Amino acid sequence: MELKRVVVTGLGALSPLGNDVETTWEAAKAGKSGAGPITHFDASKFKTQFACEVKNFNASDYITDRRKLRQLDLYAQYALVAARQAVEDSGLESMEGLDRNRVGVIVAAGIGGLHTFEEEAGYYALHEENGPKYNPFFIPKMIADIASGHISMEYGYHGPNYGVVSACASSNNAIIDAFNYIRLGKADVFVTGGAEAAIFPAGVGGFNSMHALSTRNDSPETASRPFSKSRDGFVMGEGSAVLILEELEHAKARGAKIYAEVVGGGMSADAHHITATHPEGLGAKLAMQMALDDAGMTVNDIDYINVHGTSTPVGDVSEIKAIVDLFGDAAYKLNISSTKSMTGHLLGATGAMEAIFSILAVKEDIVPPTINHEEGDDDENIDYNLNFTFNKAQKREVRAALSNAFGFGGHNATVIVKKYQD
Repeated sequence: MELKRVVVTGLGALSPLGNDVETTWEAAKAGKSGAGPITHFDASKFKTQFACEVKNFNASDYITDRRKLRQLDLYAQYALVAARQAVEDSGLESMEGLDRNRVGVIVAAGIGGLHTFEEEAGYYALHEENGPKYNPFFIPKMIADIASGHISMEYGYHGPNYGVVSACASSNNAIIDAFNYIRLGKADVFVTGGAEAAIFPAGVGGFNSMHALSTRNDSPETASRPFSKSRDGFVMGEGSAVLILEELEHAKARGAKIYAEVVGGGMSADAHHITATHPEGLGAKLAMQMALDDAGMTVNDIDYINVHGTSTPVGDVSEIKAIVDLFGDAAYKLNISSTKSMTGHLLGATGAMEAIFSILAVKEDIVPPTINHEEGDDDENIDYNLNFTFNKAQKREVRAALSNAFGFGGHNATVIVKKYQD
């Protein structure tokens, strides 16, 4: 069976750097940080009091139906808005004769409606004098698949529709699933990506209790510092990133613009620890190798890796070990960067956000930086002969980019995109 080719024809994003793709991308190229004091709740008693929040977002500006708005957790609001951007960008809705039975939606979340859960299942709901009282929308607002459902209902897309949950690998898994459905001929188009909104007491408090978050409260903008010796944990982010994946001939027939081609995906498990990555990066290496094999590529075909790079002491080291072990001498010809240094860690949305950065790097031949690295802040466990694209974007030919996403539970997912050539 000959596999179909899959291209990217639309992008949408709400991020800590901006409320659309263009603003987000320009800020990333400029090396701006999206971090600041938490505004979603009073975090003054928490160990971590800052995060990378979406800014100036008023859901009613985008979703005017008040009844519908009451049915949407913040994460689903983000997903719906980013999906609208991506669909509009793609021009899909102006296509005559679009077969909506062959358009699917897979939008992931690592956690889902955490804010709704906090509000509805908290102490007061359980201790009402006359018994617990719950909002009838509690369950459908909270569940991690509901964003996909709302997007399909908005557009009448009847193709495969579900969510993916694999912690911080979730939206890379969603992209890989959508990619495989299309190239196997099961669908023509997919709306895919991820969304997350966990900057609330349970999210921050839960990660604080694990000692996973940076506590650099005196300098939020510099707290996410992947590959620096002084890194002390990740910075939580939020938002949504959505891509339109489309079968090549379908895209060409309607004259769609094409950003890049998706050519490979790899998935693996560390089978090691519930939260820590494998110390030697064995699962990460396997996922990258599988993605290369899937794409029919070698390590010499990759010019840029958007690493998972969370700014955690263990995770950064293990990922670099995996890259050096797999790529060998070719690793020193790559550009590597962690855009989490700017956006923070978007949890279940992070893979899709970084896929967008990888796609635009391929399209524009520019690599966004890893910010916040200071002279003399080198970790003896990291090989600084590698090009980490520290502090400033770099122009170079980017024929193909590889994007990594790893999640609690040992989940690893790698996506490869390359320049489109007819």
